[in-house]
Amino acid sequence: MRDLAARLRRLPPSLGPVRLIGVDGHAGSGKSTFAGQLAAALDGAPVLHLDDIASHEQLFAWTDRIMAQVLRPLAHGESAHYTPYDWQARAFGAPRPLPVAPVVLLEGVGAGRRTLRPHLARLLWMELPREESWTRGRQRDGAEQREFWDGWVEAEHAHFAADPSRPHADLLVSQTPKGYEVLPGPGSTPGPDQNVTLSDGPSALW
Repeated sequence: MRDLAARLRRLPPSLGPVRLIGVDGHAGSGKSTFAGQLAAALDGAPVLHLDDIASHEQLFAWTDRIMAQVLRPLAHGESAHYTPYDWQARAFGAPRPLPVAPVVLLEGVGAGRRTLRPHLARLLWMELPREESWTRGRQRDGAEQREFWDGWVEAEHAHFAADPSRPHADLLVSQTPKGYEVLPGPGSTPGPDQNVTLSDGPSALW
């Protein structure tokens, strides 16, 4: 993970002074866990979870909100302030800061949508089939979220049909028994440093 973090740090900024890294994939594919580990390897890089930006009424129609509350301030070198959504209370909360940092992670379904891609330094896609991802997500959230998941699956399918992320991914991330394997994605430019295996151990294998 440290090797990937080092490579992301060396990228040119993509949004003002920030290297904005998108972590996309199907719901249940492990995006949050991976982004958390990557953020730790980046010495505590800020992570914006798209679950805080979306809402019941706007599962995917949140582009204007993220542009106004997050991307525009960061583009000007200013800390962002976004209003996180409470999925139980069904209401937006008090503004929460997102500081300017050399690397900021944007994690969630739709992080690689076409309106965001011009602002990303890299787009990572969690390589797990949608049915397997959705099964994991349903098991994680339990029977009480069954109705929500039925609606979510339909909405996610429609989103990616109209605005797919994977074809534009620079890197594909697969979970393995020993950690993560990161391979060049469909949208990558071939180079000598694209292929990396990330291990949970003390070192990474190239």
